[in-house]
Amino acid sequence: MAERTYAEQLALAARVTEPAIRAAIAALRLPAGSHGLDAGCGIGTHAAWLAEATGSRVTGLDVNRDNLATARRRIAEAQLGHRIALDEGSLFDPPYADGSFDWLWCADTLWPVVVPDPVAVLERLRRLVRPGGTVALSYWSSQQLLPGYPQLEARLGLAFTEHTHYCRIGTPDAHHLRALGWLQRAGLVGARARTFVAEHQAPLSPALRESLAFCFEMLYGELEPGLSADDRAVVARLCRADSPECVLDVPGYHAWITYTVFDGRRDQA
Repeated sequence: MAERTYAEQLALAARVTEPAIRAAIAALRLPAGSHGLDAGCGIGTHAAWLAEATGSRVTGLDVNRDNLATARRRIAEAQLGHRIALDEGSLFDPPYADGSFDWLWCADTLWPVVVPDPVAVLERLRRLVRPGGTVALSYWSSQQLLPGYPQLEARLGLAFTEHTHYCRIGTPDAHHLRALGWLQRAGLVGARARTFVAEHQAPLSPALRESLAFCFEMLYGELEPGLSADDRAVVARLCRADSPECVLDVPGYHAWITYTVFDGRRDQA
């Protein structure tokens, strides 16, 4: 994988995921003029989209100082500094009083492989929102990036789940796509799961082509030891941005990724 900072990687991925995330935010119907927490805000991309979509104030919380520095710069450039505040801290021990927010958003952060008990964390996060407030978790849940190569993409998907640390789980209930049950056990009511799609098709803009090529690197770049020699050769031919046979340059190219959002409300009682 090319040498990029983590903040740069997040920015590249956001171009690909934006349609799904914006659709998910709209579907939550968060109250206009409310105050929400983006727990694990990264470089502030979702915080900005949340503020823009709802007219709300947003507080972003992240433990990574480099992410926060990038977020502050991007938010200032977007002239959203009056609507978005950024704090350094961990969502495992958030520095806020109970009932501080109207809603909470947490994207690609509460991974069970690094959180021994996600239900316990959710119980703490639930208390941060006021009665009736929404807690939403979102996760990248699937993708089709190599149309026309279903067998290869299936083998790559299997290699990814075997190689990637957050896919190595002890029990099925520890998988992030079982988060609906986590919300229920954490005491949230009306829990539901919905999936949103981001679709992209040729002709791709240079920026989107760059981001999709990064997704190839992110998903497939470290899988070589688990692939056959033939598959390694095909992946290099199809996925390298400088390859004359790069799949991103096929006139009929079409890709999609999905995000699944799990949300519930704090009981009014």
